[in-house]
Amino acid sequence: MEIFFSDSGIQLPKSLVDSTTAMDDDEVSVIDSAGEMTDPSAYDKQRASLQTYLDALPYECETVEDMQDRLEQIVQKIYTCAKSQNWLVLSTWDGMLQCWLLMRYPMAKTTRAKLVRLYYELCLVPGVEPRVLRSWADMLSRLLANKPGLKRKLEPTDLELPWQPLWRVLQKELWPKSSLEESSRNLVNILLYVAEQCKRYYPASEIPTMLETFIPKLTKDTILTMIPVITSFLPPTHTHLYLPTLFKIWEAFNSGVLDDRLLELCGDLSEDHVSGIFGDAGEEGGAPWKDVGIWTEAQWNTLLGKGLGSMNVPVGAMRGASNTSSHADIMDKSGFKIKKSVSRIHALARILVYSMALDGEIRAPTLPNVRTKDGKLPQQSGYVAGSKAVDSLDRLITSIESFFHPSNTGLWTLSLTTLIQRLSAEFTKRWKEEEQESCKTPVTQRLTPAIRRSFVNILKTPSLLAMFSKDPVCMSYAQGALRSLAMLEPSLIMPELLERAYGGLEVVNETHRTTAVLSMLSGIARPLVNERVWLGGQKHIVPLLELCIPGIDLNDPVKTVCSTMFIVSVVQHIKIGDLSQSGLSLSGDDPGDEMMDIDDVDHLPEGTEAGDEPRLSRADERSLVRDSTASFADWVVSLFRRVFSLYENLPEEGGRKNTTGGKQEESVLKSIKSMLDVICLHLSEPLFDLVLNLVYDYATTNAKSNAVRAFGQLVACLARVRPEKTMAKFLAHCITQIEEELKHGASSIRTTSTHAAVPSDTTLHWSLCFPLLFLSFELNFCADIAILRGCLGYGGSAIIGLLALLVEKTKSERGYTGTGRLITRILNTIGGTYPLNTRFVNTSEWDDPHFDKNHSTQWGRLYEPQDVVVEWHVPSNDEIAFVLEIIEQIGKPALQIVDSLVASSENWNNIARNDFCRLGRLSTFIKEQPKVVANPCLNADTELPELLVAHLDVKAGFTLTDPDDPRYQRVVARREQFGQVVLHAAATFRNSENAEDHIDAVIGVTRAIDTYLLSYGLSRSDFDSMQKNYAQARDLNRSWLRQKDNSRLVFVKRAHVYHSGRVYMHALYRRRSALDDKMLDELVELSLSQYTRIRRQAQGVLHNVSGYYVRSTRYILPSLFKALQKGNDPDRMKGALYILWNKGIAAYALADQTFHKEYLMSLLECQHEEKPSIQKLVNNLSQDCVSHLNEEATHTDAYTLATPRVENALKDLEDEFSPSFVDQGLLETSMEKSTVRVAHREALYNATLIHILEGFIDPRTGVETRNTSARFLYGLLRRDVATSPDVAKFFLDQSTSPQPTIRAIVQRAIVKVLTFVKIRSFSQSKEQLWLDEWSNPLAREIAIGDPNEFLQSLQLPLASDGLYYDKIRTGFLTWTKYTKGYRPVSNGENPLIWEADSISCLNAIKESVTKEGYIQLLSTLWGQESGKTGSTLDVRTDNVLFFKYLAKIFVDDGLDEILKVIDPLLFDSDKYKQRAAAEILSGVLRGSKHWSSNASDKLWTWTTSRLNRIVSQITPDTLSFWEGIFQIQLIKRDPRRNKPLVDWIMTLPLEFNGDSAFEMTKPLSLFGIMVDALGIYFNPKAGPYVKLLFENANSGYAEMRQHVCQGLYVILSSQWQPWQPSTEALLDACNTQNDPLKIRNSPYMSYVSDILEKFPIWREERLPPPRVNQSEYDKVGLTLLQWIWVSAHGPTACLMFPYAVAMMPEILRMSELNDSSELQAYSSAVLYILSAVTPPVEFIEAILNNFVSAVKSSTSWRIRLHALPALVVFFYRNLLSISQDGIAKVMDVLLDCLSDENVEVREMASKNRFVALARKTSLPSRRDPSYAESLRILHSAILGICALIESLPYSVEPWMPSLTEVLAPHAADPPPISTTIRKCASEFKKDTWHKDQLLFDEDQLQSLSSMLVGTSYYLFLPILYATALRSLALPNPS
Repeated sequence: MEIFFSDSGIQLPKSLVDSTTAMDDDEVSVIDSAGEMTDPSAYDKQRASLQTYLDALPYECETVEDMQDRLEQIVQKIYTCAKSQNWLVLSTWDGMLQCWLLMRYPMAKTTRAKLVRLYYELCLVPGVEPRVLRSWADMLSRLLANKPGLKRKLEPTDLELPWQPLWRVLQKELWPKSSLEESSRNLVNILLYVAEQCKRYYPASEIPTMLETFIPKLTKDTILTMIPVITSFLPPTHTHLYLPTLFKIWEAFNSGVLDDRLLELCGDLSEDHVSGIFGDAGEEGGAPWKDVGIWTEAQWNTLLGKGLGSMNVPVGAMRGASNTSSHADIMDKSGFKIKKSVSRIHALARILVYSMALDGEIRAPTLPNVRTKDGKLPQQSGYVAGSKAVDSLDRLITSIESFFHPSNTGLWTLSLTTLIQRLSAEFTKRWKEEEQESCKTPVTQRLTPAIRRSFVNILKTPSLLAMFSKDPVCMSYAQGALRSLAMLEPSLIMPELLERAYGGLEVVNETHRTTAVLSMLSGIARPLVNERVWLGGQKHIVPLLELCIPGIDLNDPVKTVCSTMFIVSVVQHIKIGDLSQSGLSLSGDDPGDEMMDIDDVDHLPEGTEAGDEPRLSRADERSLVRDSTASFADWVVSLFRRVFSLYENLPEEGGRKNTTGGKQEESVLKSIKSMLDVICLHLSEPLFDLVLNLVYDYATTNAKSNAVRAFGQLVACLARVRPEKTMAKFLAHCITQIEEELKHGASSIRTTSTHAAVPSDTTLHWSLCFPLLFLSFELNFCADIAILRGCLGYGGSAIIGLLALLVEKTKSERGYTGTGRLITRILNTIGGTYPLNTRFVNTSEWDDPHFDKNHSTQWGRLYEPQDVVVEWHVPSNDEIAFVLEIIEQIGKPALQIVDSLVASSENWNNIARNDFCRLGRLSTFIKEQPKVVANPCLNADTELPELLVAHLDVKAGFTLTDPDDPRYQRVVARREQFGQVVLHAAATFRNSENAEDHIDAVIGVTRAIDTYLLSYGLSRSDFDSMQKNYAQARDLNRSWLRQKDNSRLVFVKRAHVYHSGRVYMHALYRRRSALDDKMLDELVELSLSQYTRIRRQAQGVLHNVSGYYVRSTRYILPSLFKALQKGNDPDRMKGALYILWNKGIAAYALADQTFHKEYLMSLLECQHEEKPSIQKLVNNLSQDCVSHLNEEATHTDAYTLATPRVENALKDLEDEFSPSFVDQGLLETSMEKSTVRVAHREALYNATLIHILEGFIDPRTGVETRNTSARFLYGLLRRDVATSPDVAKFFLDQSTSPQPTIRAIVQRAIVKVLTFVKIRSFSQSKEQLWLDEWSNPLAREIAIGDPNEFLQSLQLPLASDGLYYDKIRTGFLTWTKYTKGYRPVSNGENPLIWEADSISCLNAIKESVTKEGYIQLLSTLWGQESGKTGSTLDVRTDNVLFFKYLAKIFVDDGLDEILKVIDPLLFDSDKYKQRAAAEILSGVLRGSKHWSSNASDKLWTWTTSRLNRIVSQITPDTLSFWEGIFQIQLIKRDPRRNKPLVDWIMTLPLEFNGDSAFEMTKPLSLFGIMVDALGIYFNPKAGPYVKLLFENANSGYAEMRQHVCQGLYVILSSQWQPWQPSTEALLDACNTQNDPLKIRNSPYMSYVSDILEKFPIWREERLPPPRVNQSEYDKVGLTLLQWIWVSAHGPTACLMFPYAVAMMPEILRMSELNDSSELQAYSSAVLYILSAVTPPVEFIEAILNNFVSAVKSSTSWRIRLHALPALVVFFYRNLLSISQDGIAKVMDVLLDCLSDENVEVREMASKNRFVALARKTSLPSRRDPSYAESLRILHSAILGICALIESLPYSVEPWMPSLTEVLAPHAADPPPISTTIRKCASEFKKDTWHKDQLLFDEDQLQSLSSMLVGTSYYLFLPILYATALRSLALPNPS
């Protein structure tokens, strides 16, 4: 959600947009019973869920009843705002409702349902700004919380919404008027989003009505608009009503948008209806199970075919996109505004997984070398695991398996890895759902262990291959898949992963492999550490950790980060302690076993088999684990020494931020710090002591300037775990060292800015970093100062003395900032509330002696939320006293020093300046009390203080909360003192004369203001980062979204985030005291500073502050506008402009009545400053402003429409709360204020217009300012208010401006003004006005009745009572009941009466337009050549619209003058003048729609008399814009309106073989435009023209042939009108007929057949080169090929298949003609394009048969050579739709090809042959006559054997080794045999060779080694052959 400032002056915080989602995923973990939505205890379960959060906090929280009262208060304000139509203030209370939701308290379902209903109705309020509607849509979504995979908050039984109101509002956005269309407007997507969120709550009984409404509006022109509408609205139940129809529509159209939307819909339905009729929808609404899941076999094949085509795998010769659907969508501009990101791969995964069930015969293994009686290969019987969906997945993965390998990477890799990741995630989710008692899926339809095992086996190989992908995103997806698979079947996956892990970690020179392995290990840590998940993993932990140590390498940051990630992921689940000597029994009867309920013997689950891996008993495994822990000590020591070594090699600190090296080094240090934190936390007591001594020894014998911070962090890690030991060890030494160093002058060199450390200060910084960092608050597990004061004997005075010494003596910037951080962290540490311990078990268990001796059995333990005991630090009284002591003894003197320094700032020297910069930081730890607001920034006339938002006051663990507590008062006094000192300093420096000397001091003041204003509660960024951190930790250990248990760390983080959310509530919506206002004043002044560094720093703080304090933006705006006035320094202006450019501030100012006008005028008046940088800023800012100046902006704030539906929703809401819910007094006052607000806003609007106009007219106004003024005026035009004559006159006057930019803006403005006049005149109510439901007085709604009669009437001349039908937006599938027609205007009649309020405006326009010379001047300006580089000579639609609307409004007034001006220009030799005249004429013609017949006839007579001359003078340069002119005139018009033009075009001679190609092109082009524009009007006349086109397919001109192709495509598409008489008839036809949409019809097959009959004769008559392209065969062939090519790239590509299939044999023959490169190229391309469009299922077998017969019967090797690669692609793309017979045919034809005489064809088909053929064929001597034949036979056998090996390129099957013994003897045979063997052998490099070589005996290895020479894979058929083998279930093809 974008930043939005509402009327309260509060930014709706972005984190609120994310925060309610960060923890929502947990909510369902408690609420998961199936019947809970009807179960009255559902609310109680929500309370139980909440209780787990509240119990985890260290303080008492509000009761449910308390929070219900607060909800009532929030909703009361929403109610009041909605009642008084105060929409902007209502949006601020949305933010408060989000805050309430963030607290996770339960909301009654009835309340939630009624709030949803209210927000739904608010989203449909017409005339409200889209920005506001978007915030309401977002709130609606939050209330519904319909997140995929989680339990819904509301079921359809709880809420029912009406869909018609949304459809009513949506139509305006789907089909806006061209004159009002704004490309940046996004409301259509917001409304469709609302529909998608709510479609589940639309009554299922409305589905027929929806279909009756939507389907008649679905045409070829609206398909991209209506399909998203249909899928967004239809409820996901009763699918039998609409799915058959949607599939038929899908089959008929070639569109990526349809593929996206319908795949997504089918994915949703697959999941929703996995339980069939037993699911939530019940027997009536549920989808019954069919052939595969809820899909018929035909639907299933369609779904998988579309999914397969979406992966863009470059099979065969196909490269790049593998389909034409995206190209077809580009051709259709209708749906370009509807945008939604859809993951087809995710949808496909859901379809596959949720269709799996035991629904077929289990496939039996096929014995090797089995053949049927006729010698053919046996056909497949049964399905993998007895599931058709699993079998389909198996075939799909087999077909693309080779593309997962890292060596075969490309654009497709992301799709493929996404697929396996989503498949594994969805399968895991479904498996877990079906383990729940609440699962409704019958047992017979559930997943089985056999399905699970088969699923894992199918995905195992591709996941293991992709694990090493070169792309990090793809690699992470593959590893995510492996993680899920490892949880499903660890015994199958984990051994494979560990093999690769050891290999990757042992080979250190393959960096990518090592990092991939480490990342993978991080993901599978849980099965590795937990014996309940996988018995056998724990013993590998220590060896793997030891192998990780070399990975910590500063020279390889990525490897280091990956190594630390793995160590963290493992160590967070274990205790690092030696168990080898503990001596506990390892039998299965100790307490650890009882807890886990396990046996000593592991039983295999049903449906699984014992593998070859040796398996040990649980006792043996545990024994190995215990023995391995003896190495922990050595590992820990090695690790820490490795870290020390890395620290020593760090670069020196430096740079602007004084960091250690660059970003990579910083990321390495951050990851090492996290790793050490986790390791130290999980060390056993002895190992902790070992590490502590190791670190202490290093710390006391070294002082490294480059590792100060890093080593300090290491010590902090130890201190956080055992503060007593760490501080006892370090603190005395540190204090002594610090005092000694300070005594000898450390940190005595005065500096005030960041710099490299002075070498002599190194020991001080080294010693200072330890107390600084072991008191660190950064990870919230800190040492307790009470221990520091008591245990060590130093006492508080000693520490305070040390702090005082540091404050006094540290003079360098590094020294005093370190001291400041130390003080701040001490205060935060002892004064804050935070959790303490994140070990993997509760502290009571960790300290249990039995656990200490047997902890390995508990490794990887997960907790339920209620079992986690969270330990918190809560400040004690002693700690509070110590904080106060620091404040009084350190803070108070420091403030006094600062104050005295400020007082003498005029006489500062370097020492004084340094002293100031060293002092001035203080933090707070009190809860703010209600403030006295000195300046509420309220407009008393229009606003109410009661409606200002305030923070949600919840308990948040503040240390001091009682204002009567003396301690509280002391802190408040010091804070007040701090604020006063800062103010004093800021004011002093602002007035200082030598400010440039004080920049560092001013930066310090700015930071102090930041501290004072914002260091309260929790900042937005900190809360965001905590949420992300928690979400990452939570997702790491859970297999699916609704998993209840997780690691203890996650629940501790969850508690901390929940606590932080409560703290965050106090940071939002804060009130401003008088001191706060003064701070803001100073901050504004600093933001306007002449010094860029100060300005930027202050502006950042100011933007932050404005997001937290109520009305702070309104408070600062006057100062900013004042800074833009004349006489200000340019730097001040620049500062003000940058602040005003902030999106939130700009949005607020332009929505605020007080500042709307001032904001715009201030920008316009900035022209007084001519500095280019200022003007550039103003220009950019102004352009951004325009987006806020839409027609709804003013109307939103001054709303006057009735909202009865909102009123009803509010009335329903009243019943949910107490009787006092409605505050009548507040409501009445608010209603009164609303009336005033509306009046004020209208007055403001008029005043703004007047001021902008006056500024424009001022002769001193510059060009850029005039441009900006014109933009503002355009944006301020409104449909609900008549435009003033002055504004209209201004626009007309500027339409002849010499500035093209101004001219373009005002032309659009005039069109907008006239459009608004028209719609206001035709609207009967304001609601009609805003919903575009107005009606032209000439319009008539006509009942269609019989569609045939209606269509026939369109061909008849217009009767006296007839109507024109300009836009027939129905009649493709079915017809609407009514359509709109317009009656013609009679002579002397004036039916269009414009509204009285607009008459003066129209008169002003008319006066300007009819002024003498206006048209002439305008045409001259339009006729000038454009000065822009790269400009084209296209029609400028803005110009056409301009005259169109003038002609609409003023009819034929001034027509003679217009015609007189454009007459000579139409025939001028200057093409630009021609275009200008053509645009004027086109506009007038389009605008003459409702002229009387006399006026219209006059215009047409004049026009038609010039048409011949116009066409005759068209040149190639001017053809494009003249085509545009004719198209504009003809499109969306009843041809009877354009009868003179249509008749003239129909009389044009259509020549194809004349002398001039261009002269013939002109009439053909116009004819094509007319056919395309007329559509169904032309269909009855199309027959003769189709015949003419086919007869002239042999034109000698390529251009003419292209016209023939285009003409055939347009006419065929236009004639496709498969309508049914009613929607009911269509639905019935889609259920009962095979081809209800008539896509298999071929009306012009007779013409094609005639040509095909002549082709053999023409082929014989072909001319020899170079005249071959003039042959009849070539010319006609090219025409037909281009026709198919063009058709295949359009949305109606399916219509081409009947013709393409008939032509296929001839196309294949054309592919061998190498004497015609063009014909050969097109024929090959068309063969491939057949695979780029999904054909109707009947054509798949026909196309396959054509390929097979061409290869079998052809005598030409070239035909076979071209057919085979195209067959590969077609076979792959339609893999799942090809029958077993079809597969067998392909196998047979491949066998035949192996006998081909041509080597290339043999190689192309080299994918099946049997070893027997090679063994029985011997090669005679070269002189033997049979040598050639024997060589050919032997080569075919060798190719077949090599193909078997290559068909499974990444694994070694058991039958492979024996093949090497067959190949090796032939390795020295003559080529091509020897080269084939070497190619194959060179590619025999398997990723798992270390394991696969065990399958070879010694002789076979020797045979393989004799073959190893050569390169290259074959290009085309490995995939085809592998897939065919898998399809036929042949385990041993040899």
